[in-house]
Amino acid sequence: MSFLELMDLSNCIFSVTACVFLTICYVASLYVWRSKENRDHPSTIKKRFFSVFVMMMFAPLFTNYFLKESTDNIDMYEKMGLRENGILQAFVLPFLLTVILFLGPLSMQVFSGAWRIYIEPMYWVSCWQDLVWVRNHIMAPLSEEWVFRACMMPLLLQCLKPMSAVFIGPILFGIAHFHHVLEQIKAGCEVKTAIIVSCFQFTYTTMFGAYSSYLFLRTRHFVAPLMAHIFCNHMGFPNFADVPLFPPMERFIIICNYLLGLGLWCVLLNPMTNPELYDNRMYIAT
Repeated sequence: MSFLELMDLSNCIFSVTACVFLTICYVASLYVWRSKENRDHPSTIKKRFFSVFVMMMFAPLFTNYFLKESTDNIDMYEKMGLRENGILQAFVLPFLLTVILFLGPLSMQVFSGAWRIYIEPMYWVSCWQDLVWVRNHIMAPLSEEWVFRACMMPLLLQCLKPMSAVFIGPILFGIAHFHHVLEQIKAGCEVKTAIIVSCFQFTYTTMFGAYSSYLFLRTRHFVAPLMAHIFCNHMGFPNFADVPLFPPMERFIIICNYLLGLGLWCVLLNPMTNPELYDNRMYIAT
């Protein structure tokens, strides 16, 4: 192995290690506060807001330190997805693509009448007054996408092929959610059940992380995965168990929409994330 190859390997090891360290720091920041209250208690939420805010300030410094000097005249902030060109498309198209994926659950809301709550002004007022809602819809997506996508992906991309980074980075994102097993046990859940739930959560958060990383690479915009993350957190994991509760005709339409949404999402994934739409000439994931 040549000296240059050894240097590349060393840089790659440092980059991956840096991402692992950021993952550990992100999770650890949630537990620096000693409290007997559960994760949904206002006091716990406020303390964790402060913790993740500190992490959001710390992570870019870490990225800047371990990011190799570039010869392509692209600064660190652009590599982190903070740029103007194509930003409107980045706000809209990935969001619409994610909405298409959820056609089944959305049709369930239409048939149940749950959609009407969205047109009630007081619903949105109450949401912004609810710290749990703000955590799930704003702070969690914002901090996670900032740390795990904007700050980590540039480090991984300097030593991995784009599609390798798309699947390797999200593993850390999935692992970061394993800490919920401790909170479930603390809340009285059996250890076996808590582990099963956390393994399931690890699976779908890793899958979402791959999708989110793909959006980041294809658009080179931080807001693209952020909008998708906010919508996915709002919808939650599809509740397939409720499908049989609808009348036969509605049930048939819902099942068709589940299949249609998944099919359209697969067909439109590449066209709606075409790098040319976002003036992305840096990372091209195919």
